[in-house]
Amino acid sequence: MLTKRQINILDALIRLYTSTGHPIGSKTIMTETAIDASSATIRNELSFLEKLGFIQKTHSSSGRVPSMKGYRYYIDHLVKPQEVAKDKLQIINEVLGNHVKQMDDIMNQSAKLLSDLTSYTAIVLGPKAESSRLTGFRLVALNDNLIMAIVQTDGGLIENKVFRLPKPIDESDLVKVANIFNQHLVGLPLMEVARKLEKDIPFLIRKYASNAMDMYLSLESAFNASAEDRYHVSGKMNLLDFTEDMDKQQLKSLYSLLDNKGNLNVLIDPIHEDFVVKIGDEFDNELFTNFSLVTAAYQVSGHGRGILAVLGPTSMSYDETFGVLDVFRKQLTHTLLNYYLE
Repeated sequence: MLTKRQINILDALIRLYTSTGHPIGSKTIMTETAIDASSATIRNELSFLEKLGFIQKTHSSSGRVPSMKGYRYYIDHLVKPQEVAKDKLQIINEVLGNHVKQMDDIMNQSAKLLSDLTSYTAIVLGPKAESSRLTGFRLVALNDNLIMAIVQTDGGLIENKVFRLPKPIDESDLVKVANIFNQHLVGLPLMEVARKLEKDIPFLIRKYASNAMDMYLSLESAFNASAEDRYHVSGKMNLLDFTEDMDKQQLKSLYSLLDNKGNLNVLIDPIHEDFVVKIGDEFDNELFTNFSLVTAAYQVSGHGRGILAVLGPTSMSYDETFGVLDVFRKQLTHTLLNYYLE
């Protein structure tokens, strides 16, 4: 367990590193903070924090930077949402206070504004997409190579997707796939459906209906289209500010993921808390080793929950990001309520 002084030193180091981008030494902490300790004492505490894995030395200096463990501790225990500056508050009120006629317009404006305010990449999802559930699913063989998938949601949406298979499929395999989908997907929010299609369902298909894998790939596309994935992404160019260590192929893969809205269901898990932060290895994707994703849920009465997310470096200003997201979601909720009342 960390002492109060050790916590204060870790807090100071992370805040200073976030604001400067440079490794932090004991003298900097002593002169730039109100911590009542000598440089030697702070240096000893830094060594102890390093042994515990909260901070680490860099190759280029004697200073230290936060580790993923340090960031996680900071996020879980020390983050204090920062009050949003008046000029930013005014911009949020002006942009989201304007009259809009289409939901997509609201979401597009929200993503662009959130990216501009944070200087990171912003991802916005409308409330209907997050709250809708899959209530029915059927597969109908029109002929040996032509299949129709009938997808129904609790909002009354019914979509018929017809697709051609690369090779004929037996009726028994068709029944197996339909059973897997009905047993494991019906009743779930569409975001969770899309996530399971990516992670869980392929295993079940290979185990119980291996001959239907080609059909499954077509079905996955049909579901992604019907899941009303109203993801809106803005500020992808901001990634260039903190991806200098990525090679060209990694950067292309990252851009491709953000362009393919269906893949964002893997990046953003269904949310049950107000704020969720993923950092580094918690993504289970090496492309995001040096990234953090701060996600905030918002609730629109009678219309479900939506999502706001900011993707940036692990060294992002968490206090400022939390503050902006909190104010932003309150104003967006108000804007959407007015939209639904019209």
